[in-house]
Amino acid sequence: MTEQIDGPFVLTGATVMRTPSTPARDALYVSAGVLAAEPPDDDTEVVDARGAYAVPLMVDSAVAQRPASQRGSYDLVPGNRATFALVRRAVGESQIRRMLVVHPADLAAVYVSGHLEAHDGRPTRPAGVDLADPAVGETWVGTWVDPGRGLEQHLTADGRYSETRNGRPDAYTGRYWVRDDRITYLDDSGFWAFGELLDGTLHHAGFVMTRR
Repeated sequence: MTEQIDGPFVLTGATVMRTPSTPARDALYVSAGVLAAEPPDDDTEVVDARGAYAVPLMVDSAVAQRPASQRGSYDLVPGNRATFALVRRAVGESQIRRMLVVHPADLAAVYVSGHLEAHDGRPTRPAGVDLADPAVGETWVGTWVDPGRGLEQHLTADGRYSETRNGRPDAYTGRYWVRDDRITYLDDSGFWAFGELLDGTLHHAGFVMTRR
């Protein structure tokens, strides 16, 4: 369904969730990490995504934190960043808004700012390599907490994470990858999940975390 492309491309055949509640059967054009109104040029690679759903990567708490004028920045429309998941099943509005969790068999691809983060249910690079950049490591590595919901999420420099929930250590463990302000998780129990860092706050699956 997808090829390992990390440059300009045209995504065809998918049901594109332009917004969480607005499906469309049209193409996505990606150039320089941004969604474009038309193909960049005649030689642009084509990704055949027939039968899949292209869905924006967003969390309601992060949307709510943005000014009202910026809340459309998650939509899959020209001018916005090409950050979305390509899922081999129907995805509903509530899943997109609140907690998108995808089994590897259902995940065709994940793109963050046009870069291919996952392909055919597997990561495109080893965990931890993105954190070798000191600035990236300083931004992400540490313990993130949502005290009101009893969560501690520990992000380590080797690209591993563990979660303490209501005092229970290692409730969830796995690998993670970061690019720009996005984090992509692959849990050891077998699912992909997603989050966003916005103004020092990490949003993931309804959790709103600050670093301790």
